Amino acid sequence: MNFAGKRPLRWGAALSALVLLAAACGGDDESDVPAATAAPVADGAQAQDGLTGSIEVSGSSTVEPITALVAEKFNGAHPGVGISVEGPGTGDGFQRFCAGETDVSDASRAIKDSEAEACAQAGVEWVELKVAFDGVSVLTSLDNDAVSCLDTGDLYALVGAESEGFQSWSDANGLAAELAAAGLGGSGAPYPDAPLVITAPGEESGTFDAFVELALDDITEARGQDEPTRVDYQASANDNVIVDNVSSNPTSFGWVGFAFYLANSSILKAIEVDGGDGCVAPSIESIADGSYPLSRPLFIYVSLSRLTENPALGPFVDFYLGDGLSSVAEAGYVTLPDQEIAAAKAAWGGVG
Repeated sequence: MNFAGKRPLRWGAALSALVLLAAACGGDDESDVPAATAAPVADGAQAQDGLTGSIEVSGSSTVEPITALVAEKFNGAHPGVGISVEGPGTGDGFQRFCAGETDVSDASRAIKDSEAEACAQAGVEWVELKVAFDGVSVLTSLDNDAVSCLDTGDLYALVGAESEGFQSWSDANGLAAELAAAGLGGSGAPYPDAPLVITAPGEESGTFDAFVELALDDITEARGQDEPTRVDYQASANDNVIVDNVSSNPTSFGWVGFAFYLANSSILKAIEVDGGDGCVAPSIESIADGSYPLSRPLFIYVSLSRLTENPALGPFVDFYLGDGLSSVAEAGYVTLPDQEIAAAKAAWGGVG
């Protein structure tokens, strides 16, 4: 792809022992919490290895925990380099990146043509490096026993453009029947007669984009719709809000990146997804082998325009694609197979 009663776990708690001054991971892509920032450089620290400077990283809050761990490890070896990592969202990150404001852009989807054009117009050259795999996890409350598996037709019937105004799960039964008659899915109907309470990422999120591309696009096109989703749901730029709302409402619905679900799996239920070959739950194994239908790659984009003027940037990316990749599993994501790691290293090695 060019491509109730329990308090939710937070990425901040999960990473506090791992990242210097690390903040909680916000939305799938987005967060309203402080950025994870490497510790300030101590006096005389630069003398240890001579490497100094600063590195600015922005973008996907899905990728943020990985990059924050890499930054913490790199800073341990190179204390003369200050590193800032923030996760406002993939789209927001690319805006800053293409304006020449950041060195690295974390991304939970591939760069869009419009974003690449904005970079080109600003004279910002870049290289795309795949660093991990993730699976968009479709969620409901642990108390929801009525729904365990949905196909892409079901997902469209519940949150696609034609579901605008549906207040209960059962309101989608008629649309699901139309989809089934057209061979477009909807096998999970009839749905329960219960309130449909949706909290999910908004349009600034790479996780929103990935969900739309992987789950909805084909049906949206077949149905002749212009909008990717209904707009009358609570869109949040903070995954903690999504977790709070989904876990506390017994008939909830939403989606987040796999690692954020994994960190909160004791209070959330992942709905299995049927992509045509049966129901599959998101897991390390199903994402790694591609059997989970909503799997996706994660990327970092490195500014070649800032590479020559920032002597710390090259060594940071070298480290990221080397020892730093151990951070992928530590953050709860899926490690790339050896051949994909080699491809990323080759792409980086071919720069210049």
